[in-house]
Amino acid sequence: MNLLFVCHGNICRSPMAEFTMKHLVEQACLSHLFTIDSAATSTEELGNPIYPQALRELALHGITHAHHTARQLSPDDYHRFDLILGMDTANMRNMHRLLGSDPDGKLHRLLDFTFHPGDVDDPWYTRDFSKAWSDIHEGCQALLQHLTTL
Repeated sequence: MNLLFVCHGNICRSPMAEFTMKHLVEQACLSHLFTIDSAATSTEELGNPIYPQALRELALHGITHAHHTARQLSPDDYHRFDLILGMDTANMRNMHRLLGSDPDGKLHRLLDFTFHPGDVDDPWYTRDFSKAWSDIHEGCQALLQHLTTL
C-alpha cells in the first residue's frame, strides 16, 4: 500500500503523519507492505526540513525520522500512490486543483478515517503541535486499522 500525506508546506503536519505512520506500521511488523511519503500543496517551503517544533513533538513520542525535505505534490503522485491523505479542507481543495479529478477515489482527509471526521488544524498558525500530533496519531491509527481489516 502506497500512502502519501499532504499539507500546505510539507514541514509540519504531513511529515509528522509520514513518520508517525511509518512508526505504527513498523510496530505492527508491516513495514514491508507500505511505502509512505509526504508532500505539500504549495511551493513556499520547497527544500526545507521538518519544522523544529514538529521534530520536537515527534521526539516526545519516540518517533524517529529520516532525512526529509519539503516537496510539492505532482500529477505523477496520483498514479504512484494508492491513497493521498490531506490534513484539512483547504489541502483537499488544493490537491484537487493540482491533480485534477479523482476517478479512483484516492483523495481523503486523514481524520475522515476516525470517529470524528474533520481537519487537522495547522500548528504553524495555532502553535499547538501537541494537538496536531494527537489528531495525526489518531488518524494514522484509524487508517492503519481500516487498511488491515480490508
